[in-house]
Amino acid sequence: MELKEMVIEQLRTVYDPELGINVVDLGLIYDLRIDDGVVSIVMTLTTPGCPLHDSIVGGVKRALAHMEGVKDVDVQITWNPPWTPERMSEAALRQLGHI
Repeated sequence: MELKEMVIEQLRTVYDPELGINVVDLGLIYDLRIDDGVVSIVMTLTTPGCPLHDSIVGGVKRALAHMEGVKDVDVQITWNPPWTPERMSEAALRQLGHI
């Protein structure tokens, strides 16, 4: 498995505490790049001003920090485009009872 795939799988262990769904299935990860061991992530949260901002971003950094091949993790939050439920995976929609 290549490093990017392993990073995505590891991100599935980071949950939005309010919804109980991981950041990947929620569709919060907009971009993920790896350059010489530096993982750069552009992500959003479900709402601007989310009170759990630091918790979720910290969870992303902690989840990846000790992975083999990862030297550093940079997380940037963006609000453009705004998150919508259409970004959620089928598994997340099922978990919330929308399918």
